[in-house]
Amino acid sequence: MIGFNIRSAWAIYTRELMRALRTAFQSILAPVLTTSLYFIVFGAAIGARMPDLGGVSYGAFIVPGLLLLTLLSESTSNASFGIYMPRFTGTIYELLSAPVGVAETLVGFVGAAATKSLILAAIILATATLFVDYTIAHPVFAIFYIMLVAASFSLFGFILGIWADSFEKLGIIPQLFLLPLTFLGGTFYSVDMLPSPWDTIALFNPIVYLVSGLRWTFYGSADVSIAVSLGLTLGFLAVCTGIIAFIFKTGWRLRN
Repeated sequence: MIGFNIRSAWAIYTRELMRALRTAFQSILAPVLTTSLYFIVFGAAIGARMPDLGGVSYGAFIVPGLLLLTLLSESTSNASFGIYMPRFTGTIYELLSAPVGVAETLVGFVGAAATKSLILAAIILATATLFVDYTIAHPVFAIFYIMLVAASFSLFGFILGIWADSFEKLGIIPQLFLLPLTFLGGTFYSVDMLPSPWDTIALFNPIVYLVSGLRWTFYGSADVSIAVSLGLTLGFLAVCTGIIAFIFKTGWRLRN
């Protein structure tokens, strides 16, 4: 097939997006309720007793971290489940035999997963205004950065969904690695608050740079330079894209 088949990409995209709407409670409402509880406990209850961090109230300080917490987990799980189910049911062979290229497949599956995450991000930001008073210093850059993170981890989830050969493996990376790293990545605190040598050790956690970058777009200051955060995020996106290109070129886990 020559060129990009918009109809094929749109068909995959809409099917995956409709799947989320059919399970709206699990896909949308549950993450929003969970994040709201974080705002109530950490933002309203504990935040009222915490001092300001860099001139920002504690409740507002944790908004970018909580947003990223949801963004990473939902982007990864949506994309991984989206491609795993066709493999599990065997319908992946229909997709591989159809005149659909790699680009159309990625736009469909990864685009739908990223869109779900962006919808959740918008709802969470709107919900946060009910609990804390926050501002966004660089709104355009914030939107770009959120979209970049959603796309990167949707690609990562797509790889995870192809790698996993059971439902248990599908949850190993998000639950045992991604979630703990996010909690330890400065979601509820600044790395500068950690004593030595933990402040240095924390910099080996890649999630620190994602949280720091998003926090900069909100308040204009962060633990790590925005250039470093942006560079690492773009690098992660490039690595995931390269891995997916290799998977489709070799047929690894797709044709056997």
